[in-house]
Amino acid sequence: MTLYFLVKYLHLLGAIVILGTGTGIAFFMLMAHRTNDVAFIARTASVVVVADAIFTLSAVILQPITGGLLMLLSATSITERWLLASLVLYAIAGLFWIPVVFMQIEMRDLARTAAEQRCALPARYVVLFRRWFAFGLPGFGATMLILWLMIAKPL
Repeated sequence: MTLYFLVKYLHLLGAIVILGTGTGIAFFMLMAHRTNDVAFIARTASVVVVADAIFTLSAVILQPITGGLLMLLSATSITERWLLASLVLYAIAGLFWIPVVFMQIEMRDLARTAAEQRCALPARYVVLFRRWFAFGLPGFGATMLILWLMIAKPL
């Protein structure tokens, strides 16, 4: 196995982790939210925050490192249009993902407090959940487009 293919494998693995964790987090948070079970929502949100910190963050850090190494090893120019488009989309995804992290933390805290006090989720939680969901769509969409650009290199 060459260094190039090892780095390419790590880069693809990072993309899979980002997409897989993002999909899983969205699914589990949505399913928990739909139950209206405050304690279940609090537990799910707690796991989501941990999963995002461990899996998504490590992959988000890994992607530009392995991508840069792939550029060097393959002599790919940063002026390649598919690569420039991917980098712009990566920045867009990040602009949506970073606020989502803080929303998840606040939703977790609000749900924990509501569960401890045995009361309904506050209105702030509902507002955050809707915003979290709305931010997830362009963030996830940008990530899907990046994966397509990495594979097809159409531009």
